Amino acid sequence: MSKTPAKVWQQMVRGNERFVSGKPLHPRQDVERRAELASSQAPDAALFGCSDSRLAAEIIFDKGLGDLFVVRNAGQIVSASVVASLEYAVEVLGVPLIVVLAHDSCGAVQAAIDTQREDAPPLPPHIATHIAPILPAVHTATQDGVRADATEVGRVHLRNTVRGLVEASELISDAIAEGRLAVVGANYRLSEGRAAPDVVIGSV
Repeated sequence: MSKTPAKVWQQMVRGNERFVSGKPLHPRQDVERRAELASSQAPDAALFGCSDSRLAAEIIFDKGLGDLFVVRNAGQIVSASVVASLEYAVEVLGVPLIVVLAHDSCGAVQAAIDTQREDAPPLPPHIATHIAPILPAVHTATQDGVRADATEVGRVHLRNTVRGLVEASELISDAIAEGRLAVVGANYRLSEGRAAPDVVIGSV
């Protein structure tokens, strides 16, 4: 049976509900599964998320070995390597779903907000360059000179990230147009453990 974007997303929702309720199954994590995957992989979905240590994708969605193709960096910033990795997941591995996973209390988001203070000390160059793509979300979330909190900035940044990913890749946008791929942007709530969808491109 083929894996559709909707079917895969529903499986991920059910896995996340098991995690939230404290009743995970920890599937496909045994010796047999390891041996089965030694020569090939066929993941159900690709996940692009923040590198935060609290955002362990396979645990959050109660998945096992070989189930998710995971790409992570601080603040889930779209880059050439991220796009290439996700294109590989779509075109070579045939995943029907990309989940972009953001979260509350994100250090990268807070760092971007903090850089806008008049007394902000300069960040190390590589960090400053890395978080620069979050700054548009900071500006969007600032109203009448009053900066929105990190939760709102993170939400705007998630939407910008999903849109930017699709715009950056003709391969990904074509797959969505053909109905064989969807992208779900979700916010993970650290205290609850729930990944709540915020933006969807494609049909799930």
